[in-house]
Amino acid sequence: MMVISGQTVVCGIIGDPIEHTMSPAMHNAAFNALELDFVYIPFKVKSVELRKAVEGIRGLNLRGVNVTIPHKVAVMPLLDRIDPLAERIGAVNTIVNVGGILTGYNTDAAGFLQTLHDRNVATDGKKVVLLGAGGAARALGHVLTLEKAKLTILNRKQELSWAEDLAARISRNYKTEVKALELTPENLKKAMTYADLLVNATSLGMSPEIEATPVPAELLSANLTVFDIVYNPLPTRLLREAKAAGAKTIDGLEMLVRQGAASFAIWTAVKPPVDEMRAAALSLLQKNEK
Repeated sequence: MMVISGQTVVCGIIGDPIEHTMSPAMHNAAFNALELDFVYIPFKVKSVELRKAVEGIRGLNLRGVNVTIPHKVAVMPLLDRIDPLAERIGAVNTIVNVGGILTGYNTDAAGFLQTLHDRNVATDGKKVVLLGAGGAARALGHVLTLEKAKLTILNRKQELSWAEDLAARISRNYKTEVKALELTPENLKKAMTYADLLVNATSLGMSPEIEATPVPAELLSANLTVFDIVYNPLPTRLLREAKAAGAKTIDGLEMLVRQGAASFAIWTAVKPPVDEMRAAALSLLQKNEK
């Protein structure tokens, strides 16, 4: 059982909202499993308080934090160093504090890629439709392009500039062509006609709006792989309908676990207990569904 003392190392997560986060359950289970004197705490941080929160990492000598919505991009100029991949992606989801020097990383990319590899999903030369252009989508778009996918990004009209900026950044960094289109029924239907892999990096379908879906069922088929990074509920409506259509489906829990494991390794320099992290996250999900 965890005992907090003056020697306990503190990690955490900053975001707004933060009430739904699974990360404390995952990381505290991992610390307990390895008997590390660490604790992981959620911190609700509004955008106007972000600078103060980052200074608090130094001032309180936190070992590090995860960064979630809406701070993954805004936090970057507040840090001392940025890992090269996170710099190219343009988003940070993990910060480590070493002697007051704060370095930002992006473990969403590693978690997503590891999940694809675990499920034997090839990307080289494959046509991928990515829905969304926020912090998580930035990481996914970059790693998909690194893995030689042919990428089309679709985003809502009011946020189309995000998709255009992301497509331009990826195209410039990797000397390839990435398309950015408004998420309309016409554009979606055309893109899905040729897609090998569909990735939902939006919040559509997330609890409590569990009947929402970004893609009509009639556009799903057996020759698709559908990866929905939403992990609450499991499965989402998108994945239920994809499975019914015969598609291969991947839910967001594994990516959540894998990105968390990568953060854990950065903070502790210890191999993460992935099975314990997955079990803790799944247990909390099942508890919340009751």
